[in-house]
Amino acid sequence: MDEWLSLGITQAVIAPGSRSTPLAVQLAARKEFAVHLFHDERSASFAALGIGEATGIPAILLCTSGTAATHFHAAVVEAHQANVPLIVCTGDRPPELRDVGAAQTIDQTNLFGSAVRWFHDPGVPSDDASHTWRSLAARTVSLSCGERPGPVHLNLPFREPLLGTASPLPDGRHNGWSTVVAAHSVSAELVASFAADISGKRGIFIAGRGATSSVLELAQHMGWPVFADPRSGLRVCEPNVVVAFDPILRNSGFADSHVPDVVVRVGDPPASKVTAQWVSRHGIPVVQVQSTSMVTDPDHSTQRTYIAPIDELMTAVKANVSASASNWAAQWNAAETVAQNAISQWTQKEWSEPSIARTVTDSLAAGSHFVVSSSMPIRDVEWFGTVTPHVTVHSNRGTNGIDGVTSTAVGVALATQRPVTVLIGDVACLHDSNGLWGLAQRNVTMKIVVTNNDGGAIFSFLPQATQVDEATFELLYGTPHGASFEHLAATHGIRYEKATHPESLLAALHSDGTCLIEVPLVRSVNVGQHDALNAAVVAAVSTVE
Repeated sequence: MDEWLSLGITQAVIAPGSRSTPLAVQLAARKEFAVHLFHDERSASFAALGIGEATGIPAILLCTSGTAATHFHAAVVEAHQANVPLIVCTGDRPPELRDVGAAQTIDQTNLFGSAVRWFHDPGVPSDDASHTWRSLAARTVSLSCGERPGPVHLNLPFREPLLGTASPLPDGRHNGWSTVVAAHSVSAELVASFAADISGKRGIFIAGRGATSSVLELAQHMGWPVFADPRSGLRVCEPNVVVAFDPILRNSGFADSHVPDVVVRVGDPPASKVTAQWVSRHGIPVVQVQSTSMVTDPDHSTQRTYIAPIDELMTAVKANVSASASNWAAQWNAAETVAQNAISQWTQKEWSEPSIARTVTDSLAAGSHFVVSSSMPIRDVEWFGTVTPHVTVHSNRGTNGIDGVTSTAVGVALATQRPVTVLIGDVACLHDSNGLWGLAQRNVTMKIVVTNNDGGAIFSFLPQATQVDEATFELLYGTPHGASFEHLAATHGIRYEKATHPESLLAALHSDGTCLIEVPLVRSVNVGQHDALNAAVVAAVSTVE
């Protein structure tokens, strides 16, 4: 604990239990740690994920032995796929209690498989091994925050008694432990190669999580549009920024007449399948730029990948490339302008899931955080949301699951102490209802907007909706639940609001304190509403020459 504090680790999330007592007691004893208790291990793990996502610094995630640790698995996998730092500590029984039917004992060796950057079990602690503890602590931080950030797993067995008199701390070092030095500079060869890929060409930047303002600066210099997904941080009012890229590309005439020479994808790809299919259909060369070594090429279309500090690379390349045709970005800006006008006009007249996404994104205050669930919410925000300048947007897109969304948002709120707005579907909210446990007692401000269409709306967009009979579809995919979100909020002592139009939603969003805002909707009209809105955008884009 002392070494972790010296390395800047200050957040700890604990799920209660006995075998983890030596660690839990020391975390609580050191007032430098912010300790957050979660009754449910799954919620605890996603809250720790949210802390790492919001800060870039791993939280310590602690539980007792047995099945407790298995409930961490989903969040560990998300941290692995999304490159989020996390230090997982699982208490365990000593070797003599394993494989003999001892209570609350399972095989925790390599419990999370290949989803962790490192697994280590140092054995039962003893004084003669104390000289290794600081190095061990430092190594977990180094590997969790390394070339590809992610989770590490320490399995820590303890014999009883679990409490006693602490021995003096092992000595520290002024020059640290387990330091890894990697080359992070951008070489002249790398700059020359990237410049050759893009200089003088008509291109498009597709910016996702991991992009920085330097991407927009390079785009402005080159006269390229930037397709900015919600997590890019680049959804700002600027002529080169295209927010409604998905509905714009649904206009086949415009899409086919505006094929770029190259696409530069920075960071994670967006949710838009239309965009991916457009790139693939036209065989557009894709250059990937990212700051970690994770392979990001779901469409197998990447021509070249540059792993480098994004700001440094973009800045260096800017001085070595020439612009493309002067009206290229202007054509995309014209399409963006008419698309946004069409979306605004349609969503003001029709109350729908896209209207909710637009209302929520338009309400976000600078400096706040926005957590968006996978499934339809992230798509509606990506396709139909407004610009969100100076708002940090989070979404668990490493594995694109709907699990742990509320708990992730709680972790973001705990770590940042900033207001957090959550946009989540009804099934996802029920799936992580334990994330509401104790929320009223936490020192955070959250607005949880639940789009309640009584089931899984996204499946109505898939072929299953027309290929199975209605009863089977409802049983397997529609999954109506009939749950009361008013009662759910009351169970957890959280204020409840119901919103049935933009004005009531805005009033609830701008109210004081934490609350759960239910927006009831009719699932059967959802696909038709999306089709109508997309048709309005397609018609508007047809007017662009």
